Amino acid sequence: MPPRVRFAPSPTGEAHIGNVRTVVFNWLYARGQGGRFVLRIEDTDRMRYRPESIAAILDGIRWLGLDWDEGPGEDELREAGVEPAGEYAVGGPHEPYIQSQRLHLYRETAAQLIRLGAAYRCNCTPERLERVRQEQRERKLPVMYDRHCRDLPAGAVSPDEPHVVRLKVPLTGRTVVPDIIRGDVAYDNAGIDDQVLLKTDGFPTYHLAVVVDDHDMEITHIIRGEDWMSSTPKRILIYDALGWQRPAYCHVPLVLGADGKPLSKRHGATGISQFRRQGYLPEALLNFLALLGWAPGEGEEQEIFSRDELIERFDLRRVSKAAAVLSYEKLDWMNGVYIRALPQDQLLDRLLPFWQEAGLVPDPCPEDVRASLADLVPLVQERLARLDQVVDWTRFLFQEIETPPAEMLVGKKMTASESLKALKAARAVLAGAQPYDAETLEKEMRALADGEGLKASQLFGLVRFATTGQKVAPPLFGSLAFLGRERTLSRMDAAAEVLAAAV
Repeated sequence: MPPRVRFAPSPTGEAHIGNVRTVVFNWLYARGQGGRFVLRIEDTDRMRYRPESIAAILDGIRWLGLDWDEGPGEDELREAGVEPAGEYAVGGPHEPYIQSQRLHLYRETAAQLIRLGAAYRCNCTPERLERVRQEQRERKLPVMYDRHCRDLPAGAVSPDEPHVVRLKVPLTGRTVVPDIIRGDVAYDNAGIDDQVLLKTDGFPTYHLAVVVDDHDMEITHIIRGEDWMSSTPKRILIYDALGWQRPAYCHVPLVLGADGKPLSKRHGATGISQFRRQGYLPEALLNFLALLGWAPGEGEEQEIFSRDELIERFDLRRVSKAAAVLSYEKLDWMNGVYIRALPQDQLLDRLLPFWQEAGLVPDPCPEDVRASLADLVPLVQERLARLDQVVDWTRFLFQEIETPPAEMLVGKKMTASESLKALKAARAVLAGAQPYDAETLEKEMRALADGEGLKASQLFGLVRFATTGQKVAPPLFGSLAFLGRERTLSRMDAAAEVLAAAV
């Protein structure tokens, strides 16, 4: 049977990049094995539920290049407050795919577990539960439910009074979790809490809902982070109590920061929209995430994979047990490789929104402006690690600059007088160059450097500061050609005036 895996986000905020990496593993496995990738919305945490998060999460996953075969239909999404609902709707044979619209299934299953003797009703008050927890903490005991209601006579807790439904965990023995990566992992039942399955408001906890949904949707493989490992026995006990076939489990390593600690804001971007705003290409990010905890083979040195190559080569058995480290330095390198491989017209399409957001280029962009920007793309393509860097790299080409102070306009191993003389000579060359293009400008400026007894780097550095105000900028002569003769000469004159005052 082809595998069925799922992506089941909780719409309480943006998808964390570590969770997105796990989504990538699920998607690659489904696509590589000819299976189905199912989208389910787990919105039973009503205290933190944010309907706008659904669209944000799905938009980010789609931007990354991932699609889903089954998921909420248009009516489901609209009922959940997602607009435009049709943008993300696909539907499928197991509708609804949004948990809050499946409550009757969870309640029926909870009642079935009670009838089977695998669950029980509990009417302990929050005050009593807190007293029990406090006593356990004081006695340095594991903090868990004391099973006060577990063996009450039938009917002692009425279905009509406020109560929860708890899992009746066996008091002895062990529950074994067979895991594709980690092998069999056993847990003593005595250490497993009688977890709440159904809350007083009739909403399920995650433990019940996920089992019901995965069974109903015929999910065959649960691929998720290893932080879920310790709670898996509770779900296995539910499967076994109901006589349902268990799915295969695969707990993948966590994604950590370079300091070995869980990812947080202190490490940089952690939400997929942040990576998008910073100018990472989706194909580069997909490649990078696929390699976080997975390797294509022993001694394999290839690191750049197309989407099709990742699908073909991904193997759950090659997923590591060790935690993966998110290196922004490596991501920048990989993103730069992808940027350099883009056809220039495609790179222009991707750069344009960053120029527009910075107010450097009009939105919409007129055709004549776009045509001029096409000349700028080859100047920056080899230098960008992220698309957003193009703004600082090229701002001087769109906006007027502040003329640098005299000390910055003095060439290397040159005096102010020598620099002023060289600057005026360069100005004359630039004023008379025909045609005014990068090739001509470079040829004539190199000849000027030789004639003045200067190194090219001395003269070029002086002109770069005068015209860009930056130590580092795109190639000088392409930049001067983009600036145009009039603006270039104006900046040269302003720099000469500053230098003259210092001589």
